[in-house]
Amino acid sequence: MPPRKDTNPSASVPCFYGAELRYLREQAGLTLEQLAEGSFRGISLLSQIERGERSMPMDLALYVDKKLTTNGFFERRCEAVARARRAGHAEYFGDVLEMEQRAETIEEWAPMLVPGLLQTPAYTRAVVRAAMPRASDEEVEEKVNARVERAGLFDSQDPPKFWAIIDESLIHRPALAPEHMAELLEHVAKVIRATHSILQVLPESGGLRPLMMGEFRLMTFPDAPPVVYAESLHSGQVIDYPPLVKQYRESYDLLRAAALSPAASLSMIETAPGDYRNGKRSTRLQ
Repeated sequence: MPPRKDTNPSASVPCFYGAELRYLREQAGLTLEQLAEGSFRGISLLSQIERGERSMPMDLALYVDKKLTTNGFFERRCEAVARARRAGHAEYFGDVLEMEQRAETIEEWAPMLVPGLLQTPAYTRAVVRAAMPRASDEEVEEKVNARVERAGLFDSQDPPKFWAIIDESLIHRPALAPEHMAELLEHVAKVIRATHSILQVLPESGGLRPLMMGEFRLMTFPDAPPVVYAESLHSGQVIDYPPLVKQYRESYDLLRAAALSPAASLSMIETAPGDYRNGKRSTRLQ
């Protein structure tokens, strides 16, 4: 039998609650099998929650609070995640939202969309509408406002050091009308300069690169191990397993080495708005 992997409660918010669940379960003298009995949930899910790999659903939180007499501890955690969702963020993003606030560095790879912290309302609105075509105008605006508020992270007393690598196609692909594309790219350049952040562009002519399959961010903290957050269309995953985090780090370093220099990248972004306004870039929106 392989040795048990003890969860580091300081690694991430899910790890904190997972470690607490394991501690309280063992204090009660229960095995995973005994805790799972009557919960209508599998042992594997409970194990993943204890390792910080999965969030706890509300029905299980209510069951665990009753079984372990924890006075609503886990129910309150689920309610906090639900509040994050009601505030315009996806439920699975609730933990990441909290991590951003205490991150020392945020390094992001964005092959398909401009990073959320650099988006304009018009761009966010288009992204949300594309992903949720049946959403009401109120739902869309709620998500737009939530993303704008997220960018307030840069105005905090001790903001994280931000580094982003974006694919060159994001500059040339007309996701918006020309004037709005110009405003987006001007905004990106303005934020990068104002926050002393670093942005690099990965050239389209570079062929296949590591991490071409999806976006992710790597966050480091002053008092906890680094974590990776990988996101797809309707889900996201926090990864804290050190060997996997190390692999993501190595792949990001390879992308960094293949990308244009920060100065050349910023120059490309600052040149593009004029091209959009002068009609040098075709748009499929017309």
